[in-house]
Amino acid sequence: MVAVEKPGPGRKLGRIRLGLADRPNTLGLVAFATNSVMPGSTIHTAGARMMRRLSELGYTHEYATGYNAPDPAAVLPGVHLTASLLKRRLTGTLHYGVAEHQLPYYLDEFTFRFNRRNATSRGLLFYRLLQQAVHTDPHPLDELLDPFSNPYL
Repeated sequence: MVAVEKPGPGRKLGRIRLGLADRPNTLGLVAFATNSVMPGSTIHTAGARMMRRLSELGYTHEYATGYNAPDPAAVLPGVHLTASLLKRRLTGTLHYGVAEHQLPYYLDEFTFRFNRRNATSRGLLFYRLLQQAVHTDPHPLDELLDPFSNPYL
Protein backbone atom coordinates (compact mmCIF):
# COMPACT_ATOMS: atom_id res chain seq x y z
CA MET A 1 0.00 0.00 0.00
CA VAL A 2 1.35 3.40 -0.95
CA ALA A 3 0.31 6.84 0.33
CA VAL A 4 1.95 9.97 -1.11
CA GLU A 5 1.52 13.47 0.22
CA LYS A 6 1.00 16.23 -2.32
CA PRO A 7 2.10 19.45 -0.60
CA GLY A 8 0.83 21.84 -3.26
CA PRO A 9 0.37 22.42 -6.97
CA GLY A 10 2.90 21.01 -9.37
CA ARG A 11 4.70 17.70 -9.51
CA LYS A 12 6.57 17.92 -6.22
CA LEU A 13 6.00 15.01 -3.84
CA GLY A 14 5.86 15.25 -0.08
CA ARG A 15 6.24 12.47 2.44
CA ILE A 16 5.23 8.88 1.78
CA ARG A 17 3.89 5.97 3.80
CA LEU A 18 4.20 2.33 2.74
CA GLY A 19 2.48 -0.73 4.12
CA LEU A 20 1.81 -4.38 3.43
CA ALA A 21 -1.65 -5.74 2.69
CA ASP A 22 -2.65 -9.24 3.68
CA ARG A 23 -4.77 -9.56 0.57
CA PRO A 24 -5.72 -7.16 -2.23
CA ASN A 25 -9.01 -5.27 -2.06
CA THR A 26 -9.65 -5.69 1.67
CA LEU A 27 -10.51 -3.28 4.46
CA GLY A 28 -6.81 -3.21 5.32
CA LEU A 29 -6.57 -0.44 2.72
CA VAL A 30 -9.05 1.68 4.68
CA ALA A 31 -7.21 1.02 7.95
CA PHE A 32 -3.92 1.98 6.28
CA ALA A 33 -5.45 5.21 4.98
CA THR A 34 -6.94 6.17 8.35
CA ASN A 35 -3.62 5.49 10.09
CA SER A 36 -1.60 7.41 7.48
CA VAL A 37 -3.75 10.44 6.69
CA MET A 38 -5.17 13.06 9.03
CA PRO A 39 -8.98 13.28 9.17
CA GLY A 40 -10.37 16.14 7.13
CA SER A 41 -7.80 15.66 4.38
CA THR A 42 -8.61 15.02 0.75
CA ILE A 43 -7.70 11.52 -0.39
CA HIS A 44 -7.37 10.58 -4.06
CA THR A 45 -7.65 6.85 -4.75
CA ALA A 46 -7.73 4.57 -7.75
CA GLY A 47 -11.42 3.79 -7.31
CA ALA A 48 -11.46 0.66 -5.14
CA ARG A 49 -14.99 0.24 -3.78
CA MET A 50 -14.01 -0.27 -0.15
CA MET A 51 -12.13 3.05 -0.16
CA ARG A 52 -15.44 4.85 -0.60
CA ARG A 53 -15.93 4.34 3.16
CA LEU A 54 -13.38 7.11 3.70
CA SER A 55 -16.02 9.76 3.04
CA GLU A 56 -18.00 8.36 5.99
CA LEU A 57 -14.90 8.55 8.22
CA GLY A 58 -14.33 12.31 7.86
CA TYR A 59 -12.23 12.48 4.69
CA THR A 60 -12.93 14.12 1.36
CA HIS A 61 -12.64 11.18 -1.02
CA GLU A 62 -12.03 11.66 -4.72
CA TYR A 63 -11.33 8.76 -7.01
CA ALA A 64 -10.46 8.16 -10.62
CA THR A 65 -10.27 4.78 -12.26
CA GLY A 66 -7.28 4.05 -14.43
CA TYR A 67 -9.15 1.54 -16.58
CA ASN A 68 -11.11 4.11 -18.54
CA ALA A 69 -8.68 7.03 -18.24
CA PRO A 70 -7.17 8.37 -21.47
CA ASP A 71 -3.71 8.21 -19.87
CA PRO A 72 -3.60 5.58 -17.07
CA ALA A 73 -0.15 6.81 -15.98
CA ALA A 74 -1.63 10.24 -15.21
CA VAL A 75 -3.92 8.74 -12.55
CA LEU A 76 -2.06 9.00 -9.21
CA PRO A 77 1.36 9.82 -10.70
CA GLY A 78 3.02 10.19 -7.27
CA VAL A 79 1.99 6.68 -6.28
CA HIS A 80 3.28 5.26 -9.57
CA LEU A 81 6.59 7.11 -9.23
CA THR A 82 7.06 5.97 -5.63
CA ALA A 83 6.23 2.37 -6.52
CA SER A 84 8.68 2.38 -9.43
CA LEU A 85 11.45 3.83 -7.24
CA LEU A 86 10.76 1.17 -4.62
CA LYS A 87 10.88 -1.59 -7.25
CA ARG A 88 14.13 -0.18 -8.58
CA ARG A 89 15.60 -0.25 -5.07
CA LEU A 90 14.46 -3.81 -4.40
CA THR A 91 15.67 -5.15 -7.73
CA GLY A 92 18.75 -3.01 -8.34
CA THR A 93 20.25 -2.64 -4.89
CA LEU A 94 19.02 -5.83 -3.24
CA HIS A 95 18.97 -8.02 -6.37
CA TYR A 96 15.62 -9.61 -5.48
CA GLY A 97 17.17 -10.81 -2.20
CA VAL A 98 14.28 -9.84 0.05
CA ALA A 99 12.62 -12.48 2.17
CA GLU A 100 8.95 -12.00 3.00
CA HIS A 101 9.61 -11.50 6.72
CA GLN A 102 12.20 -8.78 5.91
CA LEU A 103 9.98 -6.76 3.58
CA PRO A 104 8.44 -4.53 6.29
CA TYR A 105 11.92 -3.45 7.38
CA TYR A 106 12.95 -2.63 3.81
CA LEU A 107 9.74 -0.64 3.32
CA ASP A 108 10.46 1.30 6.53
CA GLU A 109 14.01 2.02 5.40
CA PHE A 110 12.86 3.19 1.97
CA THR A 111 10.20 5.39 3.57
CA PHE A 112 12.75 6.93 5.93
CA ARG A 113 15.24 7.64 3.14
CA PHE A 114 12.58 9.04 0.83
CA ASN A 115 11.11 11.31 3.50
CA ARG A 116 14.56 12.60 4.50
CA ARG A 117 15.75 13.33 0.95
CA ASN A 118 15.29 17.09 1.30
CA ALA A 119 16.15 17.44 4.98
CA THR A 120 18.50 20.33 5.68
CA SER A 121 19.35 19.40 9.26
CA ARG A 122 20.15 15.71 9.30
CA GLY A 123 21.92 16.01 12.65
CA LEU A 124 18.61 16.63 14.40
CA LEU A 125 17.40 13.08 13.75
CA PHE A 126 18.14 11.81 17.25
CA TYR A 127 16.64 14.96 18.78
CA ARG A 128 13.44 14.49 16.74
CA LEU A 129 13.25 10.84 17.75
CA LEU A 130 13.46 11.77 21.44
CA GLN A 131 10.96 14.57 20.93
CA GLN A 132 8.49 12.18 19.32
CA ALA A 133 9.00 9.58 22.07
CA VAL A 134 8.19 12.15 24.75
CA HIS A 135 5.11 13.60 23.00
CA THR A 136 3.40 10.34 22.01
CA ASP A 137 1.22 8.27 24.27
CA PRO A 138 2.37 4.81 25.33
CA HIS A 139 1.16 2.01 23.09
CA PRO A 140 0.32 -1.53 24.22
CA LEU A 141 2.37 -4.36 22.76
CA ASP A 142 -0.59 -5.66 20.70
CA GLU A 143 -0.88 -2.30 18.94
CA LEU A 144 2.84 -2.19 18.21
CA LEU A 145 2.77 -5.68 16.72
CA ASP A 146 -0.27 -4.92 14.55
CA PRO A 147 -0.22 -1.16 13.82
CA PHE A 148 -2.90 -1.39 11.12
CA SER A 149 -5.61 -2.77 13.38
CA ASN A 150 -8.22 -0.07 13.64
CA PRO A 151 -11.03 -0.57 16.18
CA TYR A 152 -13.22 2.02 14.39
CA LEU A 153 -13.78 -0.04 11.23
